[in-house]
Amino acid sequence: MSENVPLPRVAALIVAAGRGIRAGGEVPKQYRKLAGQAILQRTAARFLSHARVDDVLVVIHADDVALYQAAVEGQDGLLPFVTGGATRQESVRRGLEALAERGATHVLIHDAVRPFASPALIDRVIDALGGADAVLAASPVTDTLKRADAAGIVGDTVSREDLYAAETPQAFRLTTILEAHRRAADAPEPFTDDAGIAEWAGIPVQIVLGERSNIKLTLPEDIEMADTRLRMEESLRVDETRVGTGYDVHSFTEGSGVWLGGIEIPHDRKLSGHSDADVALHALTDAVLGAIADGDIGDHFPPSDPQWRGASSDRFLAFAVERVRARGGAIVNLDLAIIAEEPRIGPHRDAMRARIAEIAGIGPGRVGVKATTNEKMGFVGRGEGIAAIATATIRLPFTEEDA
Repeated sequence: MSENVPLPRVAALIVAAGRGIRAGGEVPKQYRKLAGQAILQRTAARFLSHARVDDVLVVIHADDVALYQAAVEGQDGLLPFVTGGATRQESVRRGLEALAERGATHVLIHDAVRPFASPALIDRVIDALGGADAVLAASPVTDTLKRADAAGIVGDTVSREDLYAAETPQAFRLTTILEAHRRAADAPEPFTDDAGIAEWAGIPVQIVLGERSNIKLTLPEDIEMADTRLRMEESLRVDETRVGTGYDVHSFTEGSGVWLGGIEIPHDRKLSGHSDADVALHALTDAVLGAIADGDIGDHFPPSDPQWRGASSDRFLAFAVERVRARGGAIVNLDLAIIAEEPRIGPHRDAMRARIAEIAGIGPGRVGVKATTNEKMGFVGRGEGIAAIATATIRLPFTEEDA
């Protein structure tokens, strides 16, 4: 599977069942506040807002139900929580079992106290899952390493060559890591991370480059530094919502099927155009590009260029979505209205929604498809062609360049 090909169903499993003793404080560290928000809430938001993550589930300690509910109040989209076990290993297994029941095919396992995983890091891990059963985000060790005895006396210097510091998310094909967890339940020693279980089970683990900013908040000073960092960043950064619109129209010509919304609908004619003439995807592409003020479909895929003759229009929409992601943004919603006397759109609406969602790397719940006729008026009303109007809503970090 190649890079950026959507996986069937990706879930994030956030592990929040620990006690966090080393961090001190009156509550477990995942419920401590960073710039006014619980660490767990910030971590969950990283995955809830990511276009390529379909489900987010949190595993919590049985004693923390009230803390959890307070921490995520108003945070929509989370699956019902799962209570963990006596060890991290057991807690993860319980979460995996719950996700398997819900139909997830791939899982990103992430520490609740790593609230700084970037969208780019999550993308890298998901991309690598296209060709691997197990993926580990990790950063090369750059500090000099020393081995000391019980009295704190240095015994020797450890070579850092080929050494990596493991991070999360760690990503897996769900059936593969779940089976490994089930087998590892009887292992004599607990494992400290899920990549370790994969290694033990003989599953090759692919490393992708992590991020040094993706720190695990373990000690009180970690939380203090993270709080300071966030307060500074949030005083400088404001996320903004943008909306773009798109319109396209194509006339009918001789043929045997119409491409609309990424699917082919049998018909006694087809739409005329340089590419596959998918008027719906063309309108959506222009809407997404408009939201980031990045020209239109003709600027990026000119009809005068022979390489786009007969091209599948899913390439155009995927390109526009990637332009949004490259600027740190995310697709919030895509809404499409198709104006046609024929063919009938209703029987194909759900298939269109699913295909558009797949191309854009978002959930079908973020895609709207509607259809209407033109009441026999104008070229559409005379059955000479099909028109489409689209709206794209995105989130984008504010920059001075855009002001």
